[in-house]
Amino acid sequence: MYNMASEHTEEGALESWYRNRIGRPATGDEVRGYWVFVVGVVLGVAGLLAFLASDSASGLREAAIALSAAGLALVFAGPVIRLPLRRRANTLVYLGLVLCGAAIVWFSTVFPNDWLVATGEPRIIGLYALGLLLIGAAGVLIPIVASREENERLRTSLAAEVETLRGTLAASEAEEESLQDVVSELREAIADAEADENDIAAVVERLRGEVADTQADEADLAAQLESLRTSSARFELYEDNGGEYRWRLRHRNGNIIATGGEGYTRRHNAQKGLQSVRRNALGATVLHVEPEALPEEGEEFEPVAEVESDATFELYEDNAGEFRFRLRHGNGNVIGDSGEGYASERNARRALDRLQEYVGAAEYLRFDPTGVELYRDNEGKWRWRLVHRNGNILADSGEGYSRRRNARRAVDGIKSGLDDLSFETYEDNAGEFRWRLRSGNREIMADSGEGYSDESGAEEAVERVREYLPDADVLDIGPAAFEIFEDKGGEFRWRLRHRNGNILADSGEGYAERRNVRDAIESVKRNAPNAAVETQ
Repeated sequence: MYNMASEHTEEGALESWYRNRIGRPATGDEVRGYWVFVVGVVLGVAGLLAFLASDSASGLREAAIALSAAGLALVFAGPVIRLPLRRRANTLVYLGLVLCGAAIVWFSTVFPNDWLVATGEPRIIGLYALGLLLIGAAGVLIPIVASREENERLRTSLAAEVETLRGTLAASEAEEESLQDVVSELREAIADAEADENDIAAVVERLRGEVADTQADEADLAAQLESLRTSSARFELYEDNGGEYRWRLRHRNGNIIATGGEGYTRRHNAQKGLQSVRRNALGATVLHVEPEALPEEGEEFEPVAEVESDATFELYEDNAGEFRFRLRHGNGNVIGDSGEGYASERNARRALDRLQEYVGAAEYLRFDPTGVELYRDNEGKWRWRLVHRNGNILADSGEGYSRRRNARRAVDGIKSGLDDLSFETYEDNAGEFRWRLRSGNREIMADSGEGYSDESGAEEAVERVREYLPDADVLDIGPAAFEIFEDKGGEFRWRLRHRNGNILADSGEGYAERRNVRDAIESVKRNAPNAAVETQ
């Protein structure tokens, strides 16, 4: 029989715990069987929990099955070991545990590649079942050493334990199904939360864009109001030598900006003409008319009428899964596109709506014969340059500005105060001649941007700047404006930029000459506002 005196210190501790918590054991096997049963229950529960948390054919699923199998074998072996059996019966139990352990090790070597989902591996299952059979068979030896009454008591006890185990197993299966339902619900909740998060992110991004637009509108409106409050000119009402009343608008530098063009017999009528100019000039459109088509004075006209579009917007999804739009003329040519893709069709339609809202009224720089371009360099700073209609750059700002408004103020300051600034020519380190424009405090306001082979070339360039810069047109940004630029391949392109900096559309293709870009812009301005939208 089991020799209690031969126990190790650790086993003695287990026996002491059993005696204090459960009762005095009749044999050492009673203590050992109890702890085998406890370990089996722990392994079985751990295996079930690991199974619920694992994915099919994963390492965690393999460990879960192994733990559950080991737990089941120990749960069966524990009660048998506790019985007062002979050594041969205990040996049979341990042999059954060895076979179950071998089956579990074998399972670990074939799972998941050689483990069939439908049938498993029959040899492994057979070996494991044989181990359980040997453990159960050991209990048959109980009548050898026990009386019928004791056997009946033991059978009753074992039946109760088996029933308890069945109840526990049924409860575990029910709990497993419940946990699986909970896991499914959690996965659905996570999927819904991720979808809601994406929708919220899209709404936040849209709101950020609208806030940026609103801030830009507010800044521009404040600037316009400030300019209206702080005009640099005044209207003058006077009587000419012929006894007629006239008005003129004079800048504070003394220049006459505008005159009435005709005289009035009464001062009151001249006052009314002046007030009409003040009411209508601010919102009046700009019509560029060729000299031969200039209407006669007094000829009436109707405001610009809405014309039918000869183009159609095509809304489509590209190969990358992004939504884009393009403006296709009736002749088949694409005269503009979105320039960038959008994550959803809704965002693409929203961008298209903004384009149709702004494109008709958007201005672009006209060179007559020069114009001042405000542009953003590679470092993100704003600069200006004086460009001739032949493409030559006559002057450059020399420095960058953090905001477009500051670059525009610098241009306006130079144009109005050019007579108070000084040009100087010099020879650079490469032996080329250049010029620069300095203010009264010696600050460099502009430079030539390029070098000249001799000093006379630099001086001629200075004279061209003096001639062209005061009258050069500067693009005044409304809600949006067209930008004409030269790409890296030497072709000219256009893009429609909102005043917050976002690109609303671009030409999509390059043109060999600037005038072709201007023709393309006019075509877009005519056709885009009323163009129909087709989804492809």
